[in-house]
Amino acid sequence: MTPVPEASPLPATQPWYRHLYVQVLAAIAFGVLVGALWPEAGKALKPLGDLFIKAVKMIIAPVIFLTIVTGIAGMRDIGSVGRVAAKTFAYFLFFSTLALVIGLIVGNLVQPGAALHADPASLDAGKIADYTAKAHETSVLGFVSAIVPDSFLGGLAEGNILQTLFVAILFGFGLALTGESGAPLLGLLEEANLAVFKVVAIIMKAAPLGAFGAMAFTIGTFGVKALASLAGLVATFYLTSLLFVLVVLGTVAWLAGFSILRLIAYLKDELLLVLGTSSSESALPSLIEKMERAGCPKSIVGLVVPTGYSFNLDGTNIYMTLAALFIAQATGVQLSLEQQVLLLLVAMLSSKGAAGVTGAGFITLAATLSIVPSVPVAGMALILGVDRFMSECRSLTNFVGNAVATIVVTRWEGRLDREQLSAAMAGRLPPVDQRPEEAVA
Repeated sequence: MTPVPEASPLPATQPWYRHLYVQVLAAIAFGVLVGALWPEAGKALKPLGDLFIKAVKMIIAPVIFLTIVTGIAGMRDIGSVGRVAAKTFAYFLFFSTLALVIGLIVGNLVQPGAALHADPASLDAGKIADYTAKAHETSVLGFVSAIVPDSFLGGLAEGNILQTLFVAILFGFGLALTGESGAPLLGLLEEANLAVFKVVAIIMKAAPLGAFGAMAFTIGTFGVKALASLAGLVATFYLTSLLFVLVVLGTVAWLAGFSILRLIAYLKDELLLVLGTSSSESALPSLIEKMERAGCPKSIVGLVVPTGYSFNLDGTNIYMTLAALFIAQATGVQLSLEQQVLLLLVAMLSSKGAAGVTGAGFITLAATLSIVPSVPVAGMALILGVDRFMSECRSLTNFVGNAVATIVVTRWEGRLDREQLSAAMAGRLPPVDQRPEEAVA
């Protein structure tokens, strides 16, 4: 088998300042400082963050395509792909729904918006017009039909994750069915996969610069005071997401035989990158690589991680029901149990309808509220100013949730290399020439 690409983090023997997480953390701190002291300068740094995220998104589609194709084509038992997919979607459905329920419960218990007493007529709906317009364009039917690209390479060219996933699965099956005659092409694609991950490593060197620009812009535009004005909602959301990760996902991790805290430590580079850029997509290629190095087979990683970025949005789901209740409470709308159940069901569908859309969390919320007329959509203007801060927490929670899902599904398949997982959790990355076998046990 082709050896796994070299890991992004530098070896522990390197000086502390050479580690990516140290550089990103320092960049975030400097970004906050610049944004707070020189707001105009902070706003002007926005292109740094945008360019970095754009560079990462440029490479995501090739990473997904090559990882899935080589993973599926290299499997001996094609039927196992369907089994893995079924387990993956069962996991996603359960925990995505659980996240929605938790957001609903916390919103009812804490009631963060009860003290605002906002008049819906006084809210500026124009501020959210762009989001609501995109929400109306986003439907479950439209989402399903958009999975199939207009051309074979259309998804790759446009960077559409779902379309790339669809084409890669089809092509992977097709290549596998060619047998030995397809071996040369498979070998070529595996070599191309190595080259693409080298490109990822090059792009990641600019991560501190991107995190600095993105954080300076956020603080320079909204200011630290913007956080204080709606501190109740922000604090409630952060605490709820933290408890979801530590308690819910922590329990799942414990049952699967690993520690959620050690997993977070293992992914600290990527988590800080997500924090700095407020985008979980910025760390997707590194997550794929890290999961393979932690003992998960390439074929399973290639299916679970990209699919999870569209269907396993735990942080976004918590945000949706919690924010919807916040707006209802702030505008004096009393939702009955039946209306809250309807809100939950609509959110389950709309969260899939806005998958892969930029600003998906806010757009999904607009789509949900537009279908539940009891809550005024204009109330979203109340949280527009602090949504950028909550976006970071959404991305972090989504990222950890997908990492846990990958390990759990691999364990369900009986293909988890526990020695490599233990080595990764202990901070010792496995040697480059060791990776889980692609053969089905």
